Amino acid sequence: MFKAVLIDLDNTMILFDETAFYQRYMERIVPYFDDLVPAEQFRERLLRGIRGLLQNNGAVSNREFFLDIFCAGYDDRRRSIWERFLGFYHSEYEKIPVEVKIPAGLEALLDQLAAWGLTVVVATNPLFPEIAQRKRLAWAEIDPQRFDLLTHLDNSCFVKPRREYYRQICAMIGLPPQACLMVGNDRVNDMVAGTLGIKTFLTTEAGAIDYGAVTKGRDIRAGQSYAADHSGPLADVVDFLARAVGR
Repeated sequence: MFKAVLIDLDNTMILFDETAFYQRYMERIVPYFDDLVPAEQFRERLLRGIRGLLQNNGAVSNREFFLDIFCAGYDDRRRSIWERFLGFYHSEYEKIPVEVKIPAGLEALLDQLAAWGLTVVVATNPLFPEIAQRKRLAWAEIDPQRFDLLTHLDNSCFVKPRREYYRQICAMIGLPPQACLMVGNDRVNDMVAGTLGIKTFLTTEAGAIDYGAVTKGRDIRAGQSYAADHSGPLADVVDFLARAVGR
């Protein structure tokens, strides 16, 4: 019987053009750091830091691991750089233009999960600080209080598609993988959860996502594609769970 549902955020609970958004994100964040990191270095340092998170072995948080890479040679500015990141996410992030659609049935799904008393996790790739993850939830007017856990840069030591990311979530909510369902749109980042014994549901609203423009051809997913146990629109998750638990 399922006791927890892990749900991806980007292009699962919120539908948007990730590539276009992160291009606009770069346009805003680079000049925000002008006096701390030269513009010609910033983008490469940021992408190197994000890609480098795949190598985190769990000894430190993703934040510390990211800053080790991003701040290489700038150790004296480490605190100032992190404070500047937080300042950007607090004051500038929501100013980036974005067009978001909400998949049909999202509100009904969250209501039903709450009615069943299931543990619900926002299992979004923890590449950014908590404030950024919360602001993306706000795009869909989703109250973070509806979830038992939201993964982010500070409370995670691994990133997708590392199996350890899902193992850490299970440890944090105190449940075995077999008691969990992972819902997401990505056959690499999300469906890898199935290799731990977590059942998987592949959502279909977003279609294929091209991350090439974000990563300059180097895919931060860096993993193989996995088959899903089930697939369909997000709204179908309610019926799937109802059948699975005999409700």
